[in-house]
Amino acid sequence: MSWQSIFSATLENERVRLRPLQVSDRAALSAIAFDPEIWRYFVTRIDDEAGLDRFIETGLADIEARKRAVFVVIDKSGNNIAGSMCYGNLAEADGRLEIGWSWLGARYRGTGVNRFAKLALLTHAFGPLGCARVEFKTDVLNEQARRGLRNIGAKEEGVFRSYNVMPGGRRRDAVWYSILAAEWPEARTMLSRQEKLMATS
Repeated sequence: MSWQSIFSATLENERVRLRPLQVSDRAALSAIAFDPEIWRYFVTRIDDEAGLDRFIETGLADIEARKRAVFVVIDKSGNNIAGSMCYGNLAEADGRLEIGWSWLGARYRGTGVNRFAKLALLTHAFGPLGCARVEFKTDVLNEQARRGLRNIGAKEEGVFRSYNVMPGGRRRDAVWYSILAAEWPEARTMLSRQEKLMATS
């Protein structure tokens, strides 16, 4: 399957639906995005309406340029937009991409939405896209994200020191994780088991 398909793809499982970002998503995103806790470890932030406009404009431009596949995450239990996640740093010839730019509104965190969304993204990456490697990175200080990545079967690879500048001027150390195609069956089993537990809880 050509990776060009990901820019219009809808990914789905029993709990979440991920579809491409649209201009019409603005109102739903505005209802959940202005939470400083979301952006504590992000290189960019959505602090106000202008910031949300920039997020949408950048996301749509990246989709148009085939740079990032920017999805909104829909919680199917209420058919509400819960946040956003992306495929980026696409290297089709090498079978490699990054899953990231992930955020959820406060009421969706800790509910299993993140896990189900990552399951959908990974299933598509290692299935139809035929990835050999899926990578993730986060702030070395973001213990919650690091724990979450370990819990989905990602392996820590190392730290890129002084990787980029954060709002406020701090230089962020970025820690990298990955899942390889050979590791995906075990990670999928782990995620599917957790998915079933959450679906019945």
